Amino acid sequence: MAHVSMTVNGKEVSADVEDRTLLSQFLRENLGLTGTHVGCDTSQCGACVVHIDGQAVKSCTALAAQADGTSVTTIEGLADGDNLHPVQAAFREHHGLQCGFCTPGMIMAATEMIAKHGSSLTEETIRDNLEGNICRCTGYHNIVKAIQAAAAEMAPAAAAE
Repeated sequence: MAHVSMTVNGKEVSADVEDRTLLSQFLRENLGLTGTHVGCDTSQCGACVVHIDGQAVKSCTALAAQADGTSVTTIEGLADGDNLHPVQAAFREHHGLQCGFCTPGMIMAATEMIAKHGSSLTEETIRDNLEGNICRCTGYHNIVKAIQAAAAEMAPAAAAE
């Protein structure tokens, strides 16, 4: 058994878990944060993407023990109360989702992508960065539009910092 302590969505959490417990499993089963989806268990679909210390990570291939002492953000931690994060709002406005299964991972990947590239994101860069996120419904067109819109909206806020 391993004892893990981390900050998840701004809240300190700790638990004793089996050494083999995946981060996705810990988030879903121990913390009840079911927005992190598990689609493949092989790191190919990207539905399980979360941020660990600001970096997008596929939580189905990370052990909970590896996240010990870190800050983890899940899809549930992006919104500010009833106010959606700009990427979440853009996905809604630009129809960047259909069944919704891949959406949490896409949004988490997109927020890191925007943090890295800002408003200079091109369609090619977005598509390249989404290579590890699979959507079986939309064909990515509206996902790309949503990410471009969110990046444009978030750019003035980033410039003010």
